[in-house]
Amino acid sequence: MRCLRSMRQNALAIPIHLTLEHFSIMPRTYLIRSIGALLLVVSALIGPAQAAEEVKQVRLYALDCGRVQLKDMGMFSDTGEYDGKAVVMVDPCWIVRHPKGTLLWDTGLGDKMADNKGGVDFDLGHMQVDVTLLDQLKTIGLTPDDITYLSLSHTHFDHTGNANEFPGATWILSKAEIAWAETNPSPSVNLDSFSAYRIAKTEMIDGDYDVFGDGTVRILRTPGHTPGHQSLLVKLKKAGTVIISGDLFHLRDNYRYRRVPPFNVERADTLASIDRIGTILKNTKGRLVVHHDPLDFKALPAFPKYLD
Repeated sequence: MRCLRSMRQNALAIPIHLTLEHFSIMPRTYLIRSIGALLLVVSALIGPAQAAEEVKQVRLYALDCGRVQLKDMGMFSDTGEYDGKAVVMVDPCWIVRHPKGTLLWDTGLGDKMADNKGGVDFDLGHMQVDVTLLDQLKTIGLTPDDITYLSLSHTHFDHTGNANEFPGATWILSKAEIAWAETNPSPSVNLDSFSAYRIAKTEMIDGDYDVFGDGTVRILRTPGHTPGHQSLLVKLKKAGTVIISGDLFHLRDNYRYRRVPPFNVERADTLASIDRIGTILKNTKGRLVVHHDPLDFKALPAFPKYLD
């Protein structure tokens, strides 16, 4: 838990403040013309925004939203297999494009960490963001306003870092997860990082959920790591069924050998969720993507390419 507390403390956002106070002494007409000219210059420099192309079938994009290096990954198994071993873990964000809209699944460490060139050290390792989520969205013609739905596997800070950038989306949230985060805050939960859920349109769920109503994008209830933990199932025309684990598994070997982190809230629920996902993968001949596993991430099409 000391590791998690340190990681949270070092993931602080650095606010940027803008002011127009220096315009206050200008005549009103001059001020309006000056601002208008400035906007024209900025528009010319930036150029027209590239709109996202319409999609006719579901696409899954894997975006780089940071990475975490740990000197000791013993925290990811309560039976000792990882003790004393170092690890580098990825922290992706996921975009699902559907003819009816766009889902953002998990939001990474947070774009403001990219202001710290070279990353941030903490007691047991290092965190780093090299490219921002918003810049990656621009690459495929998306802005925050284009995100129809936002959902989180759970509320640990490495999954909520950019959530507040999307207040216009409909937030699909687990009732159990939010209740836990609000009343029993963990050192690894930063409520401020996803506080926009209080003003955003929300869909509070307590089980599986069909995001677009046609079975192609389903949120699966997988408690254990946290009380309202969720995984994401995506059915693709060419690639078939893909399940993104969230933190039900931190590493591929956690799935392979049913290993449970000691800081999970409920060991029995974790094992039941592992069994459930394993059965679904078997029945659908599906592909598991372990959210934090670097080899699983590397095996996916490199952004802006996608699975479809």
